[in-house]
Amino acid sequence: MSQKFDEMVKRENSVICSTYGRYPVAVSHGRDCRLYDLDGNEYIDFLAGIAVCSLGHSREDLADVMAEQARKLVHASNLFYQAPQIELAEKLVATCGADKVFFCNSGAEANEGAIKLARRYMRKVRNEDRYEIITLARSFHGRTLSTLTATGQTGLIKDGFEPLPQGFLTVPFNDIEALQQAVTPQTAAIMMEMVQGEGGVRPLEPAYVNAVMDICRKNGVLLIVDEVQSGMCRTGKFWAHQHYGITPDIFTSAKALANGLPMGAVLATDEVAKGFAPGSHATTFGGGALVSAVASKVLDIMNEQDMAERAREMGEFVKAEALKLKERHPDKIQGVRGLGLMFGIELSVEGKPVWNGLLERRFICNLTQGRILRLVPPLTITRDDVRAFMAALDDVLSSPEA
Repeated sequence: MSQKFDEMVKRENSVICSTYGRYPVAVSHGRDCRLYDLDGNEYIDFLAGIAVCSLGHSREDLADVMAEQARKLVHASNLFYQAPQIELAEKLVATCGADKVFFCNSGAEANEGAIKLARRYMRKVRNEDRYEIITLARSFHGRTLSTLTATGQTGLIKDGFEPLPQGFLTVPFNDIEALQQAVTPQTAAIMMEMVQGEGGVRPLEPAYVNAVMDICRKNGVLLIVDEVQSGMCRTGKFWAHQHYGITPDIFTSAKALANGLPMGAVLATDEVAKGFAPGSHATTFGGGALVSAVASKVLDIMNEQDMAERAREMGEFVKAEALKLKERHPDKIQGVRGLGLMFGIELSVEGKPVWNGLLERRFICNLTQGRILRLVPPLTITRDDVRAFMAALDDVLSSPEA
């Protein structure tokens, strides 16, 4: 590590809470699919800010929108009608089967809002005492008290925060019998990711999703889909649930929505949106003029350049290259899976040395569940970049460090 890096670590340790396991890199700037450290070293980015910068880093067209809007209006509060917010909502509902949007600031806040909407709809619109939310094992829905309780994981995410809120139940992944048994007259909603991200890049099986929809219809239960990571063209459709031919009652978005600016959204059908009324839910910053203008431009770019189709094509290429690597290292790669450019390579060996080897070769990706390399690069990633990543991974897996 360089002296510049050591000095930055020392400064951070003196003033910032220790809540992150930082990568041993201090980022200076980025451009498209590249990040650069303080010493000018170039990294190929297969993380994209954890599926956030889906259009790449430091785009001039988005910077122009930011600058133009910042000179007109940044924030006025949600006490006013604002054209950028309305235009964004119109563009969002045009991509899906939802009718109404609530804007917020993050994925956790969007999922919190979805939970609140489901409960309030049941009590205030349907006049039913339903409040329980069922989620799946290894899911990840956020770090507020409610969303970390909804998260189907144990460990540090929940450690020390007890007592946790009531009304949440987790069932095994892809186990329809367990889900059916968990539904009671108090069940308000089933909440799930179509592709689990933090849980190891695990897509749901189509037959399971169809069975979930049957359970929801037969029992009057709402379906909430968490699209915080999988949405916005990431999986080869604009929304991951569109692969399954379903229309959720509620679904959430965040991460890639404003390509790096903090923004989230709760989308719902007209019927379920009746659960919210003036004063029932709010946020100070959500859907402000500046972030809405940028997110609106993001949607324009994604639609005009058909980024969903690009993600589908590139995802097929990533899968083909990963399968070739699996054939070369059958003892070290257990499986490959994903949808579009939300992809996982599951290792049969300890993951940290492999991840470290990739970082030393200037490739950034994420390691989840201890053995799964999660690839969520900008949707602008090239075939040459993918080939270079796979060559680096081949080199790492062939070395003694793996």
